[in-house]
Amino acid sequence: HGFAQTKKVQSYLETMPFQKEVLIDGKGHLLGRLASTICKEIQAGQKIVVVRCEEINISGSLFRNKLKYYAFLKKRMNTNPKKGPFHYRAPSRILWRVVRGMIAHKKSKGKAALARLKTFEGCPEEFNRKKKLCIPRALKNLRLKPGRKFCRLGDLSTLAGWRHNDLINKLEAKRMARNAAFYEKKKAMSKITEEARAATKDELKDIDAQLAELGYGEIKPNYKGKAEEEEKAADAGDDAGDDDDDDDDDDDE
Repeated sequence: HGFAQTKKVQSYLETMPFQKEVLIDGKGHLLGRLASTICKEIQAGQKIVVVRCEEINISGSLFRNKLKYYAFLKKRMNTNPKKGPFHYRAPSRILWRVVRGMIAHKKSKGKAALARLKTFEGCPEEFNRKKKLCIPRALKNLRLKPGRKFCRLGDLSTLAGWRHNDLINKLEAKRMARNAAFYEKKKAMSKITEEARAATKDELKDIDAQLAELGYGEIKPNYKGKAEEEEKAADAGDDAGDDDDDDDDDDDE
């Protein structure tokens, strides 16, 4: 009908198997693109946690986004402002509200979807050592043209009245220092373990052989299957037959 066919751009999470909970590091993601991906996944039933929301980026300069947010702060109910709309200042709540605007949040399915989303400033201890993912289709470095202006959500929240930016930065610096110390200790322990294995390799040779007989030795997977083994056995049989024929010829002579 004259419409250009566009290739469907799949979500990064769609290529993954369904998981109990997906942990996303918000640093370096664009707000709208990240929110749209999260919206699609939580409506499909996936539970999502987003950490470091203060490091999310927004396209456009800080001054321009500040003017937009100040205009948003003026929108209120004339007769009773306590009834809304409510203007969140914290980065985690701003992301949550953007996602909410993409969902039929007044219906039961929308409420159930929003219940699957958790957002945090910084990185709580329970998520510190868990694997965190990024969404390539929402990354600022991949989706924003080089040279374009952008701003940080934490800075915008600070201008809007959020008062914990310095505290979160201080806690994040401490967390990074602890993680770096833990990683160095882990590398040192791994080196000691490898050296100990190499030093005791000759002493444990007999024990390793016994364990290998019992099925506890080093496993070497055969990716090509039994077909290759059968071919090798057939080749070995042919070679043995040729050797026997040669011996018979020598005896006749």
